[in-house]
Amino acid sequence: MENILPYIPLDIVLIADNFDRFLYGVWITLNLTFLSLLLGGLLAIPMAIARASRHKIFDPIIQTYTYVFRGTPLLVQTYLIYYGVGQFDVIRESFLWDPIISSAWWCALIAFTLNTAAYTTELLRGAIADTPKGEVEAAIATGHSYRSRMRRIILPSAFRRAIPAYSNEVIFMLHGSVVASTITLQDILGVGRWLNGRYYLAYEGFITAALLYFLIVLCITWAFRWFERRYLRHLVRRDVSNETNLPAQTTT
Repeated sequence: MENILPYIPLDIVLIADNFDRFLYGVWITLNLTFLSLLLGGLLAIPMAIARASRHKIFDPIIQTYTYVFRGTPLLVQTYLIYYGVGQFDVIRESFLWDPIISSAWWCALIAFTLNTAAYTTELLRGAIADTPKGEVEAAIATGHSYRSRMRRIILPSAFRRAIPAYSNEVIFMLHGSVVASTITLQDILGVGRWLNGRYYLAYEGFITAALLYFLIVLCITWAFRWFERRYLRHLVRRDVSNETNLPAQTTT
């Protein structure tokens, strides 16, 4: 074993000794990612409804918001909130400064939430707009009000059809969370950068971070495949070849 270790390109022992830091980075990454997805999803639902219904007042405002946050990089948005907002005396003297705005974690959460809310809004808007007309007409014919149709027919149908596209947004948000390492947060990438800088390494920290991201994405992919099999079962094309070739039953 001693003759084999010198030929391993990675310093496995050093990575193992500092793996508790990587676990802490995993916690920070998952915490930021899924909290921002949860809050962004809650914000996106009413905005998507307003966009799909073409509300005269809210639709232009929400459309501008989504264009701004989808048209600019997440890194720039995070920098503007973390470094830029504190330049205003009104913000620094407000009650929000000490608990929220001065904290890197809160600034990252705000930036990530606003970013994913913009993407999720347009994703849900498209899913709502693509709701089959027959479902809407059937709901109207049975006496459902607009609110009842939206709550019981349109939104559940849109959520199911948005599952495959939303899985990509979850993965993109996870990858985008590396921005947190640029504002002093020790996420997965931040720990990898710390390890390389502290011990003058070339790639041990980055490779470990890449493997951790890969495992998380693998778990997310499996989870969404389960959701698709469970909630999109009715959209799977049935193989009726065996049914059509069955011999007709004869009566005696």
